Amino acid sequence: MANGEKRWGLTLPLPGLSLSQHGEFVRLAEASGYTDLWSGETNGADGFTPLTMAGAMTEKVRLGTGVVGVMTRGRALLAQEAAGVADATNGRFVLGIGASSDRIVEGWNGLTFEKPLTKISETVDYLRTVLAGERGEGGFKLERAPEQPVPIVLAALRGKMLELAVEKADGAFTNFLPLAGLPQVTAQLEQAPDGFELLCRFFCLEGEREQVEPLARFMFSSYITVPVYEAFYRWLGYGDQIDPMCEAWQAGDRAKAAEEAPWELIADAFMFGDAASIRERLDAFVEGGITCPVITPITTPDRMGGLIEALAPR
Repeated sequence: MANGEKRWGLTLPLPGLSLSQHGEFVRLAEASGYTDLWSGETNGADGFTPLTMAGAMTEKVRLGTGVVGVMTRGRALLAQEAAGVADATNGRFVLGIGASSDRIVEGWNGLTFEKPLTKISETVDYLRTVLAGERGEGGFKLERAPEQPVPIVLAALRGKMLELAVEKADGAFTNFLPLAGLPQVTAQLEQAPDGFELLCRFFCLEGEREQVEPLARFMFSSYITVPVYEAFYRWLGYGDQIDPMCEAWQAGDRAKAAEEAPWELIADAFMFGDAASIRERLDAFVEGGITCPVITPITTPDRMGGLIEALAPR
């Protein structure tokens, strides 16, 4: 695995802002040296709309979905969306895909969440064929295929999904990763080809512990109790630490779950403090093998521009 060009990413959409308010911040990010803009897709905008918008406002930054789910889209539609953004942004697009979670796929969308590894593997094979302009399984062929190859990155937290990313993708995208767990992830990538990327999203909360703790506890307990993230933390060896939190969540006591969220893990995965402290922590992740940190700045709208600039690459 080779780092290659130093990359530094920003998450879209920015928290607390409507898409119509993003223009100045997207342009500021590019002017400040950010190389990448990566969209999230949870319960806000879909993963493609913010990138299409940002592509029209920028000239050089790479634009990636970080990530969009394959179980809530048909495979041909996914290829169409990817080809559309690649065309609209002159080839600056990277397609990040993942299985999402049972909570999103089954609970929110009423679809079946099963065999995620197989689904991702088959989808990558299909996308490679169709995005190259060839006819895919089922007979679909893009009217206009991308002029340049579209890199594919997989959301991969552990074990077999990381192995699949090494085998078939151009990179892996992780999330909520404690610094102490980073070596276990990078160990799975030792056979990755040159240029393989390891991206990670970081939630950067401006303020000291007493200011950010309630929000950090809420976010951690909401995410790490999702089965795929719970399995991730157990794979990292944190089962005992998260057991009380998970038991409270399963019992329906959300407040108790937040109280039981282990602060030492929150502090190892989240970024908080002043900009210098956050930068020091981000640098530690980069030194440990993250090739592109993707920053989610969490602050008030009036301070967003300043935090984006303060966390820009050196």
